Amino acid sequence: MTAPAVAADQWAELQGAALLGTDRRPLPEPGTPLAGSVDRAEPATALLDLAALAAVRRRAGALPGPAVDTPAPAPEDTRPALPEPAARRLAVLLGTRGGHGSTANLAELLPQWLAAARAHGYRLPPALVPALLDSARARSELRADAVTLAGPLGRWLAPQNPDWRYVTRTAADHDTTGEPGERLWQEGLFAERVTHLTRLRRTDPAAGLALLVSTWSTERAEDRVLFLDALQDGLSASDEEFLEAALGDRSKNVRATAAELLSTLPGSALAARMAARAREAARYEDGWLHITPPAACDPAMQRDGIPVKSPTGRGERAWWFGEVAAAAPLALWTADTGLTPEQLLAVPTLDTDGGGGAEWAEDLREAWARAAVRQQDAGWARALLGAPPRPGREGRTPGAPAKLLAVLSPAERASWTAAFVQTHGLGDAFQLLGACATPWTPPLSTAVVAALKRAAELGSYPWSHSGVLGMTERALAPETAPAVEALAADTSPDTAWSDTFTRLAGTLRFRQAMLAELTD
Repeated sequence: MTAPAVAADQWAELQGAALLGTDRRPLPEPGTPLAGSVDRAEPATALLDLAALAAVRRRAGALPGPAVDTPAPAPEDTRPALPEPAARRLAVLLGTRGGHGSTANLAELLPQWLAAARAHGYRLPPALVPALLDSARARSELRADAVTLAGPLGRWLAPQNPDWRYVTRTAADHDTTGEPGERLWQEGLFAERVTHLTRLRRTDPAAGLALLVSTWSTERAEDRVLFLDALQDGLSASDEEFLEAALGDRSKNVRATAAELLSTLPGSALAARMAARAREAARYEDGWLHITPPAACDPAMQRDGIPVKSPTGRGERAWWFGEVAAAAPLALWTADTGLTPEQLLAVPTLDTDGGGGAEWAEDLREAWARAAVRQQDAGWARALLGAPPRPGREGRTPGAPAKLLAVLSPAERASWTAAFVQTHGLGDAFQLLGACATPWTPPLSTAVVAALKRAAELGSYPWSHSGVLGMTERALAPETAPAVEALAADTSPDTAWSDTFTRLAGTLRFRQAMLAELTD
């Protein structure tokens, strides 16, 4: 028997004695190479001594394994190096260096740091790339920025660790043209294909449409719906022929999605058909809007995406009327009546069937709001929202202001929301704040901080505003840090609000410093 085989056999004997006990499995006999001069007075101690000797023997006699081919080095990364202070900050955000005593919410700040660093086009220190890839593996929302920042080194490292397989898919997804993009479309997971199509539509809408057309007939109905949604990016008259054909799809959800997309194109044939129906359903005369809702949902209406049955519980005729009005071009109403959107909103409605007409006003207003969002009409959105509420004056709160706000410019959104928060507080402001561009403007940030102060003074609990507080950590203007620190100092210590304000102030200071380091 060879020496390695003898050593392996003797090691097995010791393992057996350890598992079964020295009273059932005797130790190797004295005089064998393994036994040495071990004192056997205490069998348990002797077993450990023999194991120590055997371990040394096994390691000393180990032979080197076969040499492996050294991989080619990673491609050169010519991007500018990340400034040293920013590199130290990233190490803290990734948890590889200090930061454990910080009051800042590091989990909220990492996505912002990555997005800002990516915008500057920096090259990361190689030592931080593995930790970044690990973080992005656990948080999919970080992957696009992480893979871009990791650059050639990240793509070189990815095959070395099964946990980093996502890097190759994400990198391929960013290559929206050529063979990698085509392969991803043909072989990728469904979510990857949707993301790929969406990105391609943002850069080359015609190529994105051609890609979808190439496999459209083989796609599942539920997948076709989401692929159609991706056409919203770069939607134009060039897509109308394809969408018109989709109105005849066997899936009602596909038909409805195609119809909604066509209704966002005021010059489309569907928009013209809906305009004709809207003229039959609403007529302006003698200062009134005379409403005659459709009497039936004929096959042509169904093909244009209007379901026969209302999913909302509303009466069928009211449902059909709302669908027609929401899909008609908004220019129809101002052109036919000669009135502005603000004037039209004040016009009373009259039911031509002899009933009251007040309920039609709300239906029509809701339909106009949907149309303003679909057609991205800022004039109508502004009219539907109304003037920003002022402190001390309640005013009317719109039913779905967040979607209408998103149609306006970032400055208008912030101004309107600031006035809303000053008047109504934070209770109904979550969606409005989410529609505002980040970081929030100083006036909006100041209004939010003042509303938080009022909430604390009124005795509410921080967790009742957890959604807004989560947004403040990534959206408040850094200039508000002193005001938040003052709130923390003025609030009773060891309370929930004191901890909340202290944490928020720490996050603002941390964010202010980290963004400054990236621009130095």
